[in-house]
Amino acid sequence: MEWTRYVDGYCERMGPEYWAEPINAITNLAFVLAALVMWRRARGVPLARALCVVLGLIGIGSYLFHTHAQVWAAMADVLPIIGFILLYLFAVNRAAFDVSGWAAFGLTALFIPYAGMMVPVFSLVPALGGSAAYAPVPLLIFLYAGFLRRRLPDFARGLAIGAGLLVLSLAFRTLDEPICEAIPMGTHFMWHVLNGVMLGWMIYIYVRLMHQKARNSHA
Repeated sequence: MEWTRYVDGYCERMGPEYWAEPINAITNLAFVLAALVMWRRARGVPLARALCVVLGLIGIGSYLFHTHAQVWAAMADVLPIIGFILLYLFAVNRAAFDVSGWAAFGLTALFIPYAGMMVPVFSLVPALGGSAAYAPVPLLIFLYAGFLRRRLPDFARGLAIGAGLLVLSLAFRTLDEPICEAIPMGTHFMWHVLNGVMLGWMIYIYVRLMHQKARNSHA
């Protein structure tokens, strides 16, 4: 793999310079700020604290990609996102279904064949472009929300809100290139802003669920 190969995938970037995507780079602060806000709220919930760390790494990795714009930086961008998805699924599987760590790990591992099956399906939608790789995620969140709507109605509602935010942020990510001539700075930066809000929200509803479970266990 050519780790230092130049990657130009966004409307705002006009060349290989470090600050060729200033808005896309700076808006990664949304992830870091969300991580810092949720870090305090996540006190006493170890997996939530771990999610905050990964959320901060998403911001750092994405910043590196939108400044260096090379293959290695693209990996630094993508890997924390995958890590967050898997860690969140593990946390939710364990908390929502009251299963052991190994069972939660097994349920989480099902995400790999699920993504492997669904990404090619979403790739058939021409308008999605590179966003097809992310499209299975809001669908999965909606599925979890539907499955948990009676067992954990508040948490399920929170999941649905998070999925809706992700769909909206995906729309901005997808529109970045098609409307580039009309909006030279593109719309990818809104993917960062809305995703920062969405991922912070997802941590919040998980923390809320864990606190609710703790109160019920002491009742």
